[in-house]
Amino acid sequence: MTATVTAPAGRRVLGVLSKKAVVPWLFLAPGLLLALVFKFWPMAKGVWLSFFDVRPFLGDQWIGLDNYTRVLTDHRFQDAIGHTLVLGIGQSVGAILLGFVLALLLEGQARSLKIIRTAVFLPAVTATAVVGELWRLMYYPTSDGLLNGGLHLLGLGPVQFLDNPGIALYSTMAMGIWIWAPYNMVIILAGLAGVDRSLYEAAAMDGVSLWQRLRHITLPAIRPALMIVLTLATIRGLRVFTEVYVLTGGGPAGSTDVWMTRAYTVGFTRNDIGGASAASVVLLCVTLLLTVTINYLRKRGEAR
Repeated sequence: MTATVTAPAGRRVLGVLSKKAVVPWLFLAPGLLLALVFKFWPMAKGVWLSFFDVRPFLGDQWIGLDNYTRVLTDHRFQDAIGHTLVLGIGQSVGAILLGFVLALLLEGQARSLKIIRTAVFLPAVTATAVVGELWRLMYYPTSDGLLNGGLHLLGLGPVQFLDNPGIALYSTMAMGIWIWAPYNMVIILAGLAGVDRSLYEAAAMDGVSLWQRLRHITLPAIRPALMIVLTLATIRGLRVFTEVYVLTGGGPAGSTDVWMTRAYTVGFTRNDIGGASAASVVLLCVTLLLTVTINYLRKRGEAR
């Protein structure tokens, strides 16, 4: 007769738990590895290079915070801060408001609305380079352009949308609103789907106006969705690059030069890798600070 030795129950439970804990990480490992190699390591390398005078083939020279001082005192970067704030705030507010209006208009389960929503969402999934070229044709500074052609019929124009330093930034803002409003619409639609319809019915029976329903029922109910939209819009507004680079390249005369396009020019035109890295790190810190602040305000509002 042979004795059978069984493992303690606690050890078997730990073994099962350890397998359950390891399996998800095995599936996540390829994505985490790609993120480490192509995102987090370059990010750490950029932070490191921001403290050096980068000299290829000659050896990097440690200069401490000189790159940051030079970037923050450069009048071109200072001008870019103003352009970034104007473009980012205007583009974010405009895209949120337009996205909210589109969500209210296209809310519902009708088949036709689903088709229209798909068509409206196309700008958000179209390559920004393609969108930029389309808007460049629309802004064409003669009567052959779409917008100037319409103005010509009214006896106005032509308007130099992209060549006039006074309006080039706002022309770029219009394209940004057109791109991101449908993206915001989808998130707000998800929030509207969770609104209790009985509240609308009760408000209609009490003779509540449309504005009061929006203010006291709709907006409080979709506040979490709006906070998500606001967080994403803040990040996009500060990191705006492609729209400006494709449409104006920062011109004319630097009137649309934002922080990212200025950092790109410093790094890839003037070959000042240290200065460009310092500018990118400053932008990263500001973005993190604003994101943390918005999340703090969101949690504080939910706690109330």
